[in-house]
Amino acid sequence: QVQLVESGGGLVQAGDSLRLSCAASGRTFSSDDIGWFRQAPGKEREFVAGINWSGATTADAASVKGRATISKDNAKNTVYLQMNSLKPEDTAIYFCAAGTLGYNGVFYPTYWGQGTQVTVSS
Repeated sequence: QVQLVESGGGLVQAGDSLRLSCAASGRTFSSDDIGWFRQAPGKEREFVAGINWSGATTADAASVKGRATISKDNAKNTVYLQMNSLKPEDTAIYFCAAGTLGYNGVFYPTYWGQGTQVTVSS
């Protein structure tokens, strides 16, 4: 079984930075890819960034390009999402997921965490 627990969210001002963490337990962390998604009130859940099992390949969405960096620490079983220059439109619940990052940059989720709230004030 796999468990994914997000942390690091909070209330920040526009222009600030946050680093979100996704701590994983179970055998899937070393064999599965990890993706970050977000969902704002009244909006569909959207892909933010993904990283493959080894950490060598990453992908990100156009909405966060240049502002988001995804990374992985296998020793800690943790995937990070560093977000800089935060905007009010980044406000959402951020979820991490285990699944598959395709070679075309499309992420296919299988297991979800519970989410962490990010609120960016103007």
